[in-house]
Parts: sequence; structure tokens; C-alpha cells
Amino acid sequence: MPRLAANLSMLFTEHEFLDRFEAAARAGFEAVEFLFPYAYPAAEIRARLDQFGLKQALFNLWPGDWDKGERGLSISPERREAFANTVEQALVYANALGCPKLHVMAGVPPPELSQATARATYIENLRTAARRAEAAGVLLLIEPLNTRDMPGYFLTDLTQARDIIDEVANAAVKLQFDVYHRQIMRGDLSVALREFWPHVGHIQIAGVPGRHEPDVGEINYPYILDLIDELGYDGYVGCEYRPKAGTVAGLGWAKRYGVAAKGA
Repeated sequence: MPRLAANLSMLFTEHEFLDRFEAAARAGFEAVEFLFPYAYPAAEIRARLDQFGLKQALFNLWPGDWDKGERGLSISPERREAFANTVEQALVYANALGCPKLHVMAGVPPPELSQATARATYIENLRTAARRAEAAGVLLLIEPLNTRDMPGYFLTDLTQARDIIDEVANAAVKLQFDVYHRQIMRGDLSVALREFWPHVGHIQIAGVPGRHEPDVGEINYPYILDLIDELGYDGYVGCEYRPKAGTVAGLGWAKRYGVAAKGA
């Protein structure tokens, strides 16, 4: 049975961020993920994890100045030093939180940056980061994003991601397979899961369209989650969606996967 992790950047937003850990635990989750922890001391987040018996499944490296449109630094030749600093920062947090996986956002290349230069820089940075992550016992992940939610993003296709991972050639770099993004870009989900399975290191889900609960929309998630089980996935499945009408009210779909409010 898939093990579900609540993405606290999207779920339980009825609460302040640090209060979402308790809300997730009370709803029946045993693990959480989120985008960026850096606005909070690692010790404070770790205290919430410990207090409510939660595991930290995943978070992202700092992406740069989000308000100015930065969505990752790893493709930018002029940001190599800044990217290296984000790796070190993330590894400090990962160690403190007991987090085994980090998502490395690629970025949105400016018009003057060629695709070839962006790709070469990405691979070089991933190789360097992978050596640090491997020494720390942490897995790095790269994730293709759809061009509707993230216009201009460098990494948009699973084949593109696989080729980059193969060229990096370090087992500390794997694929973050987001079912939502794949459905929007190419569909053919079950075939893609089987094809790219050897490279998969983490999975995320959401309904399509709308990025709401997985039982809302065009994807047959019971089939997809059964397939993930069949393929032998033993990590957490990140629930990275926007509830339509309150997080707890929309969690009925998750009961069959062991997520139920305490005492329910």
C-alpha cells in the first residue's frame, strides 16, 4: 500500500506553517514534505516532527529570488557559487530533519542563455552536488514540470530528465516523477511509469485538471497507485495538491491508503 506524505506547502494552509505539522498528524499522515524550509530554524521544524511523530520525506533546495522569477539556480553559469551555497544549506537542513531526499530545481533560462549552455551547467552542477549529497547519504532529485504551471522552465520532459541523470552518472541523482505534471505534458501514465521506473526516486500526485484532490479529475489514481505498488516503490508518495474545500474535508480518498483522523 502506498505511503502518503502531506505536502505542507499546499495542504493544511488553513493553519500557519509550523502548525501544519500537528494538523497533518491529526489527519493521519505519518510523513510530510514541503517546498522550502529556510524561513524557519531547522531545530524548530525538527521539534515539530518529533513532537507529532512525523517523518520528513522531501524538500527543495532554495530556488533563488522567487518574487523576481527565479525557479532554481542550477542552470545558470553566473550563479554557480550561489548554487553551491544552496546545496550546503539544504544538506544542513536535511541532516537536522532526517530528510533523505532533496529536489534540485533547474530554473527558467533567460533569453540570452542557450539551451546547450543551460544543460551543460546543469549537469556540471548536479555532478558536484551529487558528490556532496552522496557523502551525506542524501538523494538528489530532478523533476520535469509542466509548461502551463511553470512557463519557460528548463526541465519539462521525462526523457530529457533521464538523459541528464544518465550523463551525470551518479546514483545519488534520481527522477522525481510527478504524475500531475506528466499527465498535463504527455499523459500515457502507466507506460511512462514502467519506462522510467529504474530512474524514479520519488513520486508526487494531484488531480488533473485543477491540481485538486487525486479523486477529482481525469486520472484513475486507484489504478496508478496500485501500479506503483506493483513496481515495488517503497518511498513516500507526496500529496502535492490544492484542496478544493478544505484539506480535511477532501481527505476521504486517502482512507483506503491508511490516512484517517486519529480516533476515526
